Amino acid sequence: QVQLVESGGGLVQPGGSLRLSCAASGIIFSINNMGWYRQAPGKERELVAVITGGRITNYADSVKGRFTISRDNAGNTVYLQMNSLKPEDTAVYYCNRSPAYSYWGQGTQVTVFS
Repeated sequence: QVQLVESGGGLVQPGGSLRLSCAASGIIFSINNMGWYRQAPGKERELVAVITGGRITNYADSVKGRFTISRDNAGNTVYLQMNSLKPEDTAVYYCNRSPAYSYWGQGTQVTVFS
């Protein structure tokens, strides 16, 4: 069965950086497009970054130039490097396939505060 375990969130001041990790199991990781999603309080979950099996990347306009998605197919892990963080980046971050499975992990909380 699919398992997705996110980690790396935390508290950071504006302008700071965090690196999120997601360990995936139960899927043929290398052929799947993988994405990072986030859900802020009172808002719908949104896709912020995608990486294809061939490592082509795409980003939401709100994070373009600040976030970088990468993957390690040997380790079944996808990463999100987040730089120049803003308070509006505060959310629970999840990884999932793109398009997403119905299953979601617990996510990792990112809080950007001044």
